[in-house]
Amino acid sequence: MVNNMAVTPARSSSLQDLSVWADRTALHEAASQGRALQLIRLIESEASVNIVTVDNITPLHEACLQAHPHCARLLLEAGAQVDVRNIHGSTPLCHACFSGSLECVKLLLRYGAQINPSLTALTASPLHEACIQGNPEILRLLIASGAQLEAYDVHFGPPLHIACAKANVECVKELLLAGADVNSSKFHETALHHAARLDTPDVLELLVEFGANVYSLDNFGRKPGDYSTPASPSYARLRFYERNPLSLQHLCRITVRRALGTSASVVIGLLGVARSIQSYLQFCNHPASLEFHMDV
Repeated sequence: MVNNMAVTPARSSSLQDLSVWADRTALHEAASQGRALQLIRLIESEASVNIVTVDNITPLHEACLQAHPHCARLLLEAGAQVDVRNIHGSTPLCHACFSGSLECVKLLLRYGAQINPSLTALTASPLHEACIQGNPEILRLLIASGAQLEAYDVHFGPPLHIACAKANVECVKELLLAGADVNSSKFHETALHHAARLDTPDVLELLVEFGANVYSLDNFGRKPGDYSTPASPSYARLRFYERNPLSLQHLCRITVRRALGTSASVVIGLLGVARSIQSYLQFCNHPASLEFHMDV
């Protein structure tokens, strides 16, 4: 059956190739499957490295999605546009973070990829993708390159929320150490609500240690503890934290870090104070400082 529905060409660009769409080409297949020699031959035969499919996917998208940094490099050297978006708004950097390819991420950043592309209703930021996949190495690189810690996705909220929803402890810690707002909310729901709902005590303790509010209410008027079941480890911890306020020492640490914001980790290292105090401010003694005991 012939489909007579008109197809809208891909969005225009300063590169003429991006106004031309096609089915998946040999270039797309070679990039997707990591066939570097075939890719070289196609490039040498003047195949367009920026040709897009009807859903605006370029060969560079394919190379990054399948974690083929050598193919990505060949395409970029041949003039591939680094920040072209597919029909959902995802850039090659988003795909590289999704695939967990640190080498592709490094390569794209060297070629000037936008670390904070504008978000759409159908795509997440590179930082969100790294949190979804639970890749702390990529997460650290993105943060060091200027990724926005509070970038708001309509589905996931801030990156901290998705890291907690996926129970990625190392990603949660990296975000908090970098200065992410531990009490950021999406419709009044906080990261602590996610941790309580999923019964992830390690994530929960990290959040509380960084100052998460155990009394925060979501749109249903429920505290994080209200989402934990009585027999769960999270329930016991949250009830303990509700009954026992943090120590003055702990509150001072939280206040110092909040005052320093995203520069806290750097500035604390420059303070002329004892190493033990620096370690405490840097949360090097997690999680013992909470002094939680199961028999309380």
